[in-house]
Parts: sequence; structure tokens; C-alpha cells
Amino acid sequence: MLKVIIALISGILFGAGMIISGMVSPTKVIGFLNITGNWDPSLAFVMGGALAVFTPFYHLLIKKRSHAINGEKFSCTSNTKIDGQLISGAAIFGAGWGVAGFCPGPAMASLAGGSLTIFIFILSMLAGIIFAKQYLQGRLPLPFMGQRKKTCTI
Repeated sequence: MLKVIIALISGILFGAGMIISGMVSPTKVIGFLNITGNWDPSLAFVMGGALAVFTPFYHLLIKKRSHAINGEKFSCTSNTKIDGQLISGAAIFGAGWGVAGFCPGPAMASLAGGSLTIFIFILSMLAGIIFAKQYLQGRLPLPFMGQRKKTCTI
């Protein structure tokens, strides 16, 4: 029950923060990405504020723990290489973010507004996740990338 309560509180805080800060608006995101035009730095302040709150909690509470509050063991990745898969995934994510003006978290927070556009975005994002997993498992060729060898298990 503690896991559910913590997930509920975390979700409420995240959603409320996204709505109150205005970061669920695609115009805010696109304004932040428009560095050669009428640049809107407010997204950077929201990220900075989030880091200012999270960083002390991380160093004082989280870093010392071996397990998350939900009981899952913390594990840090040992894969720190920058390769084609990382770069292409980042570019695809960035293209989706830039075209739509939605990042996954704010889009989820925006669902309560009842917008059909956001609902379609979320469904499309889920389809992209499914297609990418199928590609990484070697089951699905993607345009411009071809078929991947079956080496990755997710």
C-alpha cells in the first residue's frame, strides 16, 4: 500500500507542477526550442528549479539507499558509450518533441484537459515505443534503418 501512496503523491506533484508552470503547453516548448527567434527560457527555469529541489534529496536520501521506495533494487548502467543507437534514438526523440511540442511527461499531465490532439499524441507515442521494441528485438524493420540483428533483449 505504501508503494501506491508514494506513486500517487509523486504523480500528483509532477502533474500539478507541470500544469502550474505552464510546461504542458506546446507553445512553451516550441518557444524554448526556438533559439534563433523569440526564445522563451522559462523551460530552463523549470528544469533548474526541479534540479534545485531534487539534488539535495538525491544526495541526502536516495544515493545512500540500495532499493527504491517501491522495493526495486537500484541499478546503475555500466553502458556509457555513445553509439549510433543512442544518437539515432535521441534524434528521433528530438524530432518528435520539436514537431509536436510535447514531451512525454507533460503530455501525460495534459491528458486531463481532454484534448483529442494530446490523446492521439499519447497513442502514437505508445505505438512508437512498441515499434522501437520490436525493432530492437530484430522483429521489425524500420524505414531508413533496415532490419536489426537479434542481439538486444528488453
